[in-house]
Amino acid sequence: MFVLGRRWAVLTVVVGAMLLGGLWGSGVLDRLSQGGDIDPSSEAALVDELLAEHFGIRSPDIIAIYRAPDGKTVDDIGPAVSARLAEVDRGLLAEPIEDYWGATGPIRSLLRSGDGSTALAVVFVEGSESERIASFTELEPQLTVPGVSTELSGFSAIADEVNKESKRDLVVAEMVSLPVTLLVLVLVFGGLVGAAIPVAIGALSMLGALAALRLLSMFLEVSVFSVNIASLLGLGMAIDYGLFIVSRYREELAAGADTDEAVTRTMASAGRTVAFSAVLLLCAFAGTLVFPQQMLKSLGFGAMAAVALAAALSLTALPALLAVLGPRIDALTWRRGAFERGEARAQRFWGALATAVMRRPVVIAVTIVAGLLLLTLPLLGTRFGDVDHTALPPGNETRTTVEQLTAQFPIASSGATVVVRGEDGAPPGDAAVAEVSRAVGATDGVQQAITLGTADGMVAIRAVLEDPDRSVAAVDTVRRLDGIEAPAGTELLLGGITALSVDSVNSVLHYLPVMIAVMVIATLVLMFFAFGSIVLPIKAVLMAALSLGATFGILTWIFYDGHLTGLLNVTPGPLISGMVVLIIAMVFGLSTDYEVFLISRMVEARRDGASTEEAVRIGAAKTGRVVTAAATLLILVTGAFTLSDLSVMRFIGVGMIVALIIDATVVRMLLVPALVKLMGEANWWAPPSMVRLRERVNVH
Repeated sequence: MFVLGRRWAVLTVVVGAMLLGGLWGSGVLDRLSQGGDIDPSSEAALVDELLAEHFGIRSPDIIAIYRAPDGKTVDDIGPAVSARLAEVDRGLLAEPIEDYWGATGPIRSLLRSGDGSTALAVVFVEGSESERIASFTELEPQLTVPGVSTELSGFSAIADEVNKESKRDLVVAEMVSLPVTLLVLVLVFGGLVGAAIPVAIGALSMLGALAALRLLSMFLEVSVFSVNIASLLGLGMAIDYGLFIVSRYREELAAGADTDEAVTRTMASAGRTVAFSAVLLLCAFAGTLVFPQQMLKSLGFGAMAAVALAAALSLTALPALLAVLGPRIDALTWRRGAFERGEARAQRFWGALATAVMRRPVVIAVTIVAGLLLLTLPLLGTRFGDVDHTALPPGNETRTTVEQLTAQFPIASSGATVVVRGEDGAPPGDAAVAEVSRAVGATDGVQQAITLGTADGMVAIRAVLEDPDRSVAAVDTVRRLDGIEAPAGTELLLGGITALSVDSVNSVLHYLPVMIAVMVIATLVLMFFAFGSIVLPIKAVLMAALSLGATFGILTWIFYDGHLTGLLNVTPGPLISGMVVLIIAMVFGLSTDYEVFLISRMVEARRDGASTEEAVRIGAAKTGRVVTAAATLLILVTGAFTLSDLSVMRFIGVGMIVALIIDATVVRMLLVPALVKLMGEANWWAPPSMVRLRERVNVH
């Protein structure tokens, strides 16, 4: 084995590479994007391009809100504000600032509140999306007027606040998850050295994940959420893999093997299982790459990099470290023999539980399946949406500013824009434009319709909505606008922030079956070649589906229906479609991951001549403790997301906690043994043609 002969060299190279990579990768924190959630091929995205190219209209990046002191009006503070705005660095601006004091015509009255106490300045920032967000920190002090109440809103302000929250969340999550997981591992292994090994591998995985994301940011937009997810996923999976390998290594040492032999046997069994489970997880996250949204691609690539690094380190640095330590892995044991005694007790417990389950497999299987399906029911009434300012906690200063701005200045919302153009390239007729304008203005939820102008044979009509952008009511209004029938000879295109959100959600739902098909097919193929059965892979997919359904049913009950939202300090609303995709990938991958851990031990016992019932008992006894411990550790790591102030991260944290509890206990240790018992010898069946195919490719 290569690692055994060069253990010190492997450790030196791997640790050095991860440390340097982490140092370089920390620069990704300044290259993050909060956008990338739109489908660039959507109709709303096309409208954005047409408005910018032909009408010179684009969405503002920052909206500065200036409030006059009590007893004064915005005209009194005009000289001070105008002087301050004149000093803003023009190199950061894509267009001159539009403000109440410098505006003329109808737009001027729209930039002033009805009572004259508040006025706006609209700022358009130069550069790419990430550059515009980065410029906010420079523009914020330049837009602030001494002695005048100044608040900043708009895309860049929200994105900057989300970025800050995300960075704080990562630090808090690391500070909490690392020591807590170490403590749990000390309890599992009964000693500090054995417990520290998986945590050390996890820490290296986190550093490597930063380097991978920094590299990724050179080629596409990296979501602000990618760093947290990739870092903590890398930590969690490395600890899980480390736990599985270290447990098997100690088992081999206890059986009388010397250090090198124990490492070799461990990597041939547990190492092979880890490699295979990592491939399954990679296939699950690869499904996210079918979506056109850059955010989902970056989340998928980041998660894949984290899993690949966790597995690679577990298959290289970990065995090298085990070879160096040898029996000293039991050093600093707080209670001699605690691990062995705990393992023996756990095997007796899980073996007895499996035996009890197999006495009444029908009752247990029917009860659990019915219960999981019942938990799925709330999902039938859910809605999906996008990330907006409500991702920030209630009471957050930026969120409050956005809500006050929307209430006081409806024009500050993007609303919706209808572009009317002739089907043959000719300008639309006046009668057709008037008909569309009347239809837009008469649509329920539209405050008024404003013709923005005519350019290059197109007419743009702005629909001022009664409700804030991306709200449920605004989405319903946009759907009604989308139903307006185009007059003969014309084509209608619908855009705006809410329309972009609607198109993005529709795009996610359109590609979601493709993603699921990729995951399912990859799982069926890989598990067949691993275990030689077609029944076991199908069962694994169905188990994952049950876990996912129950998880999303509970998430709908909490985050959409509004139960427990006060406890979690989040605002109920539609489930964020992008985060739904991510949870599907993570839960499906982890579900099949734990299935592999359990089934691999059953298959080992089966190859040694055990009956199906005995193989189930042995598999549950051998893996019950490690799977439960692995799930507990992953709950602690991903559960750190619930400490975030961002509702998006809390959604992921709660989702992972629920899914892991359901899957690692109810499904894996109760439902799976019951079903394997019921299916008997059919578990190991595959069509003869597939058996021959497997033999030809020499899979053992």
